[in-house]
Amino acid sequence: MRALRLTGRWSLADRVTGPVRGVPFELPAGARAFTVRLAYDRSAGVLDLGCEGPAGFRGWSGGARSEYTVAPGWATPGYLPGEPEPGEWRVLLGLYRVPPDGLPYEVTVIPHLAPPVAPPARAGLRPPPPPPRAPAAVRRGLPALGDLRWLAGDLHTHTVHSDGSLGVSELACLAADRGLDFLAVTDHNTVSHHAELPAAATYAAITLVPGQEVTTDLGHANVFGDVGWIDFRESPDRWAETVGERGGIMSVNHPVAADCAWRHPMRTPPPAVEAWHWSWWDRTWGAPLAWTQAWSPGAVLVGGSDYHRPEEGHPPGDPTTWVLGRDPLDGLRQGVTAVSATPDGPLLLRHGDDFLVVGGDGLVLWGPGTRRVVVGDRVVLPARPGPHRLETYRNEVMALCT
Repeated sequence: MRALRLTGRWSLADRVTGPVRGVPFELPAGARAFTVRLAYDRSAGVLDLGCEGPAGFRGWSGGARSEYTVAPGWATPGYLPGEPEPGEWRVLLGLYRVPPDGLPYEVTVIPHLAPPVAPPARAGLRPPPPPPRAPAAVRRGLPALGDLRWLAGDLHTHTVHSDGSLGVSELACLAADRGLDFLAVTDHNTVSHHAELPAAATYAAITLVPGQEVTTDLGHANVFGDVGWIDFRESPDRWAETVGERGGIMSVNHPVAADCAWRHPMRTPPPAVEAWHWSWWDRTWGAPLAWTQAWSPGAVLVGGSDYHRPEEGHPPGDPTTWVLGRDPLDGLRQGVTAVSATPDGPLLLRHGDDFLVVGGDGLVLWGPGTRRVVVGDRVVLPARPGPHRLETYRNEVMALCT
């Protein structure tokens, strides 16, 4: 079948008026699959890449890929497999960086009469961590509260389904090696990774939470739960409404992280804020906590490593989010959370009517109306309302609790 070549030139005005554009095409009769290739001068600008079919969303890879294939039995990571339905398709292009003199592009659509063979499986799959592994609460000696227990995890990670370097099972094993009980896999603007989560969770013996990082120029938000795809082209208020209707949870991500800072207005803030992110590299800097307090004084505080690849130096669990619940999503809904620098770092937990401080000897407990030095490695203190933190003598935050 003959390839289709679609060319054009995006202007800066195009980016301002509509940052995500669709380039339409129709597949010839009999096409069972197709490949899309995007070409442009990457030294001049940045275009994101995605796909929408007549029946709706089929995938997104942002700036991580310049080519994808959709076939009945498989698809490029980030995209959903399935028979191509008849009608108008659209190559989605995100106009992320467009220079003043414009950015020419060429899209090539290659129809396939017979579905192409899937690429070979990723080599180098690591063996699962050896069982048994004690839950984090057992390892840290944390008591249960009725039928609720403390769970340790990471709420922000990426795989090859967006711009990460590991497959889902590889990431799950890495998180289990770190001693985490759960991991949210939150690839950018796609849910193609969700199909792999059950098998990977069983393989690595860890709870994997379906997630999506809804990613835009004006900020990112994580959604947690089996809520389906959230359309990043809609408003954040609509994201929140959809997530709530479908029983999920939404959090604002890294709100003061350079060009990924949160700048969207919202009628009602979502319940959670990722106040602790790897971009908080100097934790004597008060901006993340000050922003969170101003944005939503009652926000549920969470953390996330935003893990993409090993060489970045912040593995899953740096930082670690602790939730008190029957499972991770139940814990987030309960709103009783804590964040530590690592799975084994100092902990400040709101446990019923008390604060439980573990590994905090010599640190300072700060909060509304609270200032005291912690004496001892395991201390129980009367809890006061509001967010609290543990700091070093030089005001470096070591632990948070909602």
